[in-house]
Amino acid sequence: MQALAWLVFMALLGFYFSELLEQQYNPNQNVQTQHLESGVREVVLKRSKNGHYLSKGSINGHEVVFMLDTGATGVAIPMAVAQKLSLKRGRRISTQTANGIATAYATRLDRVSVGDIALDNVVASISPGLQTQEVLLGMSFLRHIEFSQRGDTLTLRQYP
Repeated sequence: MQALAWLVFMALLGFYFSELLEQQYNPNQNVQTQHLESGVREVVLKRSKNGHYLSKGSINGHEVVFMLDTGATGVAIPMAVAQKLSLKRGRRISTQTANGIATAYATRLDRVSVGDIALDNVVASISPGLQTQEVLLGMSFLRHIEFSQRGDTLTLRQYP
């Protein structure tokens, strides 16, 4: 009985610390949108422990994790994520990455959202060389909204 109690205690401790680590990795798991005067939508994101802005969001109604990347021209989707979302690969394109030239496939996304900030018909690419589960949320999305960084927070605003 004592061994079983220790086993349950260790499992609960593991669960607690895995939740704590996940919260440090992505502090924006529950994105809240403020609806300001005149229809402005605002989302405030906190910087993660590794210095990036990650956020839960959705593509075509399916939940994903975004890494906001102002250095990316478009939305870059890892191949594994694109397959889960059943995205169709379009024409083959070459992209310039931090590691050099890479092959990707053009696609369009019906809807991309972070909280209640949403855009339709967003240009994106499926990137087989992207070895992550996060979708890079680049300028094909970000250029349509206002964003500003202060300290460890990034504020996104969408105007009507």
